[in-house]
Amino acid sequence: MVDNGEEKLLAMARHIAKTMGRNESMADDILQIFSNFDARFSLDKLSDKSDEVDPRSSVALQRSLKSLDRRISQYLAADQPIWADSADSSAFLDAIDELIDTIRDWTPMARDKSVGTYLAHADDLMQQAMFRVSEEFRSLMERGGESFELTRHFRNRESTGEFFFDSEEDEEGAEGILGDGLQIPVAQPLTDYNVVIDALPSGTISDLHEIAKRMVAAGYEKECSHAYSSCRREFLEESLSRLGLQKLSIDEVQKMQWQDMEEEIERWMKAITVSLRILFPSERRLCERVFVGLSSAADLSFMEVCRGSTIQLLNFADAVAIGSRAPERLFKILDMFETLRDLMLDFDSVFSDQYCLLLRNEAIAIWKRLGGTIKGIFMELENLIRRDPARTPVPGGGLHPITRYVMNYLKAACKSRQTLEQIFEEAALPSKDYTKLDDRATASSSLSVQMDWIMELLESNLEAKSKIYNDLSLSSVFLMNNGRYIVQKVKDSELGSVLGDDWIRKHSVKSRQYLGNFLKSSWSKVVGVLKIDSGSIAPAVMKEKLKSFNIQFEEICQTQSTWVIFENQLREEAKISVTKILMPAYQNFIKRYQSLSELSKRTDRHLVYTAEDVEAQITKLFQGGGGRR
Repeated sequence: MVDNGEEKLLAMARHIAKTMGRNESMADDILQIFSNFDARFSLDKLSDKSDEVDPRSSVALQRSLKSLDRRISQYLAADQPIWADSADSSAFLDAIDELIDTIRDWTPMARDKSVGTYLAHADDLMQQAMFRVSEEFRSLMERGGESFELTRHFRNRESTGEFFFDSEEDEEGAEGILGDGLQIPVAQPLTDYNVVIDALPSGTISDLHEIAKRMVAAGYEKECSHAYSSCRREFLEESLSRLGLQKLSIDEVQKMQWQDMEEEIERWMKAITVSLRILFPSERRLCERVFVGLSSAADLSFMEVCRGSTIQLLNFADAVAIGSRAPERLFKILDMFETLRDLMLDFDSVFSDQYCLLLRNEAIAIWKRLGGTIKGIFMELENLIRRDPARTPVPGGGLHPITRYVMNYLKAACKSRQTLEQIFEEAALPSKDYTKLDDRATASSSLSVQMDWIMELLESNLEAKSKIYNDLSLSSVFLMNNGRYIVQKVKDSELGSVLGDDWIRKHSVKSRQYLGNFLKSSWSKVVGVLKIDSGSIAPAVMKEKLKSFNIQFEEICQTQSTWVIFENQLREEAKISVTKILMPAYQNFIKRYQSLSELSKRTDRHLVYTAEDVEAQITKLFQGGGGRR
């Protein structure tokens, strides 16, 4: 209990404070000085009991806000970063905590006019404090990234081993520029994607978390996310740039030369893989550490950080998907489709929250559009086959360029058989005239039907081209050449598994039929000249037959020696077939011819070819370079 003398002393001190202080705040400062000077002037004893108010009255709110204003304002006016001193940052955060509690506690009484006025002042003070902590937040992130050597802090997800990003373009490291010349670490591609990036020191992450807690509690979640994402976006954008990916509009992509676009697609595949398996998961991990316990803020911040880079990556793929469907683009677009397909689980894992739903759905939509583009490319291939004109015959009945192009194209395409099956099974078959296809094809997979249909179109095209030859036998050689090439390409590739053994057998039979047609339309006529009735025959008739044979044989050998059979086995089969039908007839004819008595008395000038000579001439057929004249 305070005695009378001490009470007088305290009353005098209070009087001096009120007299000298021009306002209540200054009077409080004077009382604080007295308290520090002499223990007898403690603040509890100096407080004027007569001035005590109801703790729930507006006067109490006023006093509380005055004290908080004084404490917070000194930090708002500071020129140096508050977080440069741990004591200052702690005191500043404590004051913000009290301000948050004060606003929360008094808000239910905001209907009171005076309370509402003071709360408006409190909101203004909170806004100033949040603006300052937002600046401190940005500064911490920039300084943390600058001081932390990211290129030496890649961690394996399953071990403590280190990984390093090697840059072929910059041997001095992987650093980019942020803001006013500040260095930020930038990721470079590597082959092992099982890593995460420690982008900031743990101490900085802890400080950022403390700030984030206050900003979210004060209702400034979006502002905090914006401050966070604006810094981290720079990192991702610079990383994509260092990975070689350009910022291109859809229009710019579609105007690119295909060769340039192929190179850009290669860079895109590397960039999106590094992004989904290293950069984005590392950003997700960093967000969860900074905003631990604040899941909504973490998800929002992560989305804002990754949205721009994700849209850049997806827009490029979309531009390719809606662009030209020229057949030569198939293989790179297949690569893009497979890359996105293989990353879908990563999309689902990394972009799993509500804020990223649109990005995840857009990735799926563009992936499917790429599949639609691939189907469209096959339709364009069909049109290319249909439009290929039957104007100039291939010399010597050789292999037509359209046959070589289509078969090598399909052989290469079927290396991605599983992907193509996935693409063609996902949608119903387009309306086409499949009536010409056999029952096996229509009962098989959509890809088998598609390939069978293209083969049907190619064969029809070749049939039309064969009709431009004036020589029916040369027309058969043309079909024989192209048919054999088709069958061999099918048998020697995955295309054989797609079309099936029945298809191969059916078209092998066709190839033999073409050979039969060739023999019938050319050599059968020559053999017919040598035909002898079983009865007697006049020598003059025999001479005329032999003379006619010599003429026809020389003409056909001269002509067919300029024809081409490209495949060795087929060429030998054709020669053997000619020999089998010609030699027995010729040998029998010569035997009968020489048996005539009046012809055996002297050397016959009509007997130009021995059996060996005929065989020798046959061996020179189908070389494409001429033969014995």
